[in-house]
Amino acid sequence: MDSTAAEPSNDPSGTSGTSRASGEPHRLDPAGGCPHADNARLLARGAVASVVLPGGVDGVAVLGHEALKEFLAHPQVAKNAGHFTALREGRIAPGWPLATFATVRGMTTADGDDHRRLRSLVSKAFTVRRVEELRPRVEELTEELLDDLERAARDGGGVADLRAHFAMPLPMGVIGELLGVDAEFRERLHHLSSQVVATDIGPERALAANRELMAVLGAVVEARTERPGDDLTSALIAARDEGGDRLTHEELLGTLVLMIIAGHETTLNLITNAVRALCGHRDQLARVVRGEAGWADVVEETLRWDAPVSYFPFRYPVGDLTVDGTVIPGGTPVLAGYSAAGRDRAAHGPDADLFDVTRPAGPGAARHLSLGHGAHYCLGAPLARMESAIALERLFTRFPGLDLAVPEADLARSASFVGNSVQTLPVRV
Repeated sequence: MDSTAAEPSNDPSGTSGTSRASGEPHRLDPAGGCPHADNARLLARGAVASVVLPGGVDGVAVLGHEALKEFLAHPQVAKNAGHFTALREGRIAPGWPLATFATVRGMTTADGDDHRRLRSLVSKAFTVRRVEELRPRVEELTEELLDDLERAARDGGGVADLRAHFAMPLPMGVIGELLGVDAEFRERLHHLSSQVVATDIGPERALAANRELMAVLGAVVEARTERPGDDLTSALIAARDEGGDRLTHEELLGTLVLMIIAGHETTLNLITNAVRALCGHRDQLARVVRGEAGWADVVEETLRWDAPVSYFPFRYPVGDLTVDGTVIPGGTPVLAGYSAAGRDRAAHGPDADLFDVTRPAGPGAARHLSLGHGAHYCLGAPLARMESAIALERLFTRFPGLDLAVPEADLARSASFVGNSVQTLPVRV
């Protein structure tokens, strides 16, 4: 694969002497939907695709596994929105549904020393050792939520929404306790997080959701300022109040936004998608029950086969950049196409569309990129993996006959091309 910085073009269109992604730009559907059919069509044309974002904003998606792997770690690719040409030139309208991904102040929009500084402030809470110390609490909370799921099913004539009663409150409860977010705020924060990751939201609602999100987080910070504890928010407040350049107030709020959204939305989708996959592939569930594969294998195969994040915004080439033979003009907003890369046959073989919990993951086998790659690799990956494996094991041990209460085709998809899952998951327990 060729992924090198190209000389900036003197042609204002950015096309002179360059090779562009073939075919008409793909217009991403703001309403979301299942991404896999579109991904397959785009991958058949190449590893890089021109896309049209909401509001008619031109962008690019990197879809191929190898192309994405190299792009994510390329030294000429930035996260800071100062490199986003259309935003810098004032061509992005207020209330643009993807604005938070570009403008929030935190790790995911920082480069170099700023990124390392911000990441270091929270990284100790997500080490493998610290995550393992959380295991007893995750197991305890899982059992409590399974009781809630059973009660909800009993009250609902045998049917309950697994997403609302189990898959969401587990990661939200864990990240809430890590951050010191009082229980009274968590349901509202989940609702507002869903608004932030929605791509079909109008400008007025987008602006209102962001204002309210900052207000709720301001209340969280105020509560922890008055009653500091052994939690991450209290530690961030202390870093802010030390003075110097460790953390600004805007970065404190931005870090909380990222921790809350990334800390529960991704795991929520991962658990939901894994349950859907196992219910739709009972032979694979039987393999796990027989011990031919572990629950950790289910988690990894779900991450590959039905990534919880489909197109993640944004990265920006700092100058014209050639990726797999295609030039991406500098300043273009680029989406990481995780769901497409997970089913790229060039990396995962001719059976990449098949869900197989015994799929080889050792030397010589391509490892999925669904938790990122390079300096911005998901900080919470160990926690997400642990939560999901515990949740699935306890769920199917408690309810071995658990199954979907409606056909898979009837499940309403999330209204986002960023997140990849369904809005509800009615199950019979």
